Amino acid sequence: MASLSPLINELVEALTILPGVGPKSAQRLALHLLEKDQSGAHRLVGMLSKALDEVGHCKKCRNLTEKEYCPICDDAKRTDEQLCVVETPAEVLAIEQTGFKGRYFVLFGRLSPIDGIGPEKLGLDQLKQQVVENGVKEVILATNPTVEGQATSQYIQQMLQGSNVLITRIAHGVPLGGELEYVDGGTLAHALAGRKAFD
Repeated sequence: MASLSPLINELVEALTILPGVGPKSAQRLALHLLEKDQSGAHRLVGMLSKALDEVGHCKKCRNLTEKEYCPICDDAKRTDEQLCVVETPAEVLAIEQTGFKGRYFVLFGRLSPIDGIGPEKLGLDQLKQQVVENGVKEVILATNPTVEGQATSQYIQQMLQGSNVLITRIAHGVPLGGELEYVDGGTLAHALAGRKAFD
C-alpha cells in the first residue's frame, strides 16, 4: 500500500489528538474531508478557528462560553441554592440530562500535586466565594471516583466546613441494569458503603 503524502500524514496525525480517534479512524476522516467533503472541511476549519479565538470561561461557573456568562448562569429560572461541582464541561452536559436545575462550578481538573495542579488552578477560592455570596444551601460534589477526584472532594468539603452549607457527594456504585458478577470489587465496596433503606 502506498504511503500518504507528508502533508496528509501530518493531517492524520493531527486528527489523532481527538478522543477515541486512532490512526485508522484519523486516516478515514482525513481522506473523507479531502476527497468528498472539502466544503465541510473548510467550515470545520473556520468554526474551530473561531471557537479557539472566541471561547473562554464563564465568569461565574468557569464553564466554556463565548460570552461573559454561560447560558446556564444567565438562566434566571435556575436555583442558586444548589451548586454542583464537576471536573469538566462534559460532566455539566451529562448532569444536565438528569433535569438538574441548580448551578455549576467547573474545576477543569482535579487536585494532583505530582502534575502541579493545586487549589489555585482549580479556582477553589472562587468556588468558596460563590458559596458564601450567592446563598448556596447545598454543594453537590460530583468529581470522578478516582483517587484524585476523591481527594479533591475531601479538600473542598474541608474548605467549606463552617460555611453553613450542606455538602453532599454523588452516589457511586452498581450501574442501573448492571449485573453484580461483572462489577469490580471497588465499585461493589462503594455500593455497599452507600446503601440506604427503602423509602
